[in-house]
Amino acid sequence: MKIKTVAIIGAGAIGSYFIAGLTEKLGDDLWIVAEGERKERLEKNGIVINDQKYDLHVKTPEEAKGVDLLIISVKYGALQGILPMIEKIVDAHTLVISPMNGVDSEKVIGEKIGMEHMLPSFMKIASRRIDNQIVYDPEVTMGLYFGEDNGEPSERTEAIEDLLRDTPIHHHLSANIQQDIWYKYALNISKNLPQAIINCGLGAYTDSEHLAYISARMRKEVSDVAAALGIDISDTSGTQAKNATFAPDSRFSTLQDLDAKRPTEIDMFSGTLVRMGKELHVDTPFNEFVYHAIKCLEEKNSGKIR
Repeated sequence: MKIKTVAIIGAGAIGSYFIAGLTEKLGDDLWIVAEGERKERLEKNGIVINDQKYDLHVKTPEEAKGVDLLIISVKYGALQGILPMIEKIVDAHTLVISPMNGVDSEKVIGEKIGMEHMLPSFMKIASRRIDNQIVYDPEVTMGLYFGEDNGEPSERTEAIEDLLRDTPIHHHLSANIQQDIWYKYALNISKNLPQAIINCGLGAYTDSEHLAYISARMRKEVSDVAAALGIDISDTSGTQAKNATFAPDSRFSTLQDLDAKRPTEIDMFSGTLVRMGKELHVDTPFNEFVYHAIKCLEEKNSGKIR
């Protein structure tokens, strides 16, 4: 198996990382998939990443059909809307990764196209939008994590490694990809969400015992749901070290979205966890409260409530 063509749906933080990292190697064989006005805008304006403009090769889903690797990197709220596009693109040999936040994007996509196309993955990247460009630090970005559910190397993982070799994209083959995905999910929920409610930087988790308590309880609920699925993420020994890599005034994605009055990904974070908790008979009261609190902040931003 050799990956010669790559298509990306979504040119935000994750998509931009792959655009910047694969353009030189793939050239015209790297495609952005879009339709209508968005396609016209991307073709006309390209995208600016870390002060460098990239001209994009934009294709419709029909034109991208049969691509070797499809990367899904949209916001979670947009996932349902692009499923028809994905169905048009994928053929029998297409490999699909969806290194989005959350724990269920592979399942959502796989139910439409077949789980045999999906390779589990996730991203570690801290980026922000400044004016009309995406900005991230290539040196500290951990990049793409991927792996088979059985933890063994495969023809598919070797094809990904071969594609990314000799590119600036940092990548890691995981020996326990589902556990790693849930560890990231727990980190996102426990650090991304509480700060968004009180509008503070990451340092508040150290400064405030009360915020630290909320964070710990939210993480415990993620761990309980994961345990009900047979996934152990009880070890929190590395959490403090991971936090140390961010500045005390860091504002993660949910707070960035609220600052910009954009919809957040709370449905993918606490919304999904609460739903799974109910299905598995696991209580998630802290996440249920935070879900509704952030929904209220979204309504306030939209003008629905005063």
